[in-house]
Amino acid sequence: MFSGIVEETGKVVKIEKEGTNIHFSLNCSFVNELKIDQSMSHNGVCLTVVDVKKDSYTVTAVQETLEKSNLGLLKEGDEVNLERSMKPDSLLDGHIVQGHVDQTAICTNVEELEGSWYYTFEYDKSKGNITVEKGSVSVNGVSLTVVNSMDDTFQVAIIPFTHEVTNFHTFKVGTVVNLEFDVIGKYIQKIVNQYLGSLNIN
Repeated sequence: MFSGIVEETGKVVKIEKEGTNIHFSLNCSFVNELKIDQSMSHNGVCLTVVDVKKDSYTVTAVQETLEKSNLGLLKEGDEVNLERSMKPDSLLDGHIVQGHVDQTAICTNVEELEGSWYYTFEYDKSKGNITVEKGSVSVNGVSLTVVNSMDDTFQVAIIPFTHEVTNFHTFKVGTVVNLEFDVIGKYIQKIVNQYLGSLNIN
């Protein structure tokens, strides 16, 4: 379980394919604190640490994860948003993020204001996911508030701190990002859909 508060960005130092899996090795400032079998969020995807060396650690993404996320697009040198799982006594500064990416989205616009940025994202609404005005959404593992929510697009406002600490500063039009929609909203949507389905409305 995560909060969507990114600790820092790590850098991809090695990518190795093995069958349909991909092993990603990254470095970050807290490598020496990591342990094998530890869960970490990578661009919002929960992955397990499978190896730890002096200057890097390794995680493995399976085909299902690669198909639903942007991890398969990573290249050596890319920045990845990192967050270790929450401790039971941690303050929930963001919102409940499971690390289970629902789908990807494409950045369609970046608008720089005086000290902040608006990013617009478009996603495939046929997958059944929705955003709600002033609701929560995770973009590449970053807990954010939705603004200008539409059927298949939404915007988020980014402050300078988030812009610098996360990989948002690398986003441009065409960048593919991972989305995890609010878990409470997903439960409500499923219940409503099941209810409407039980009515057999043609």
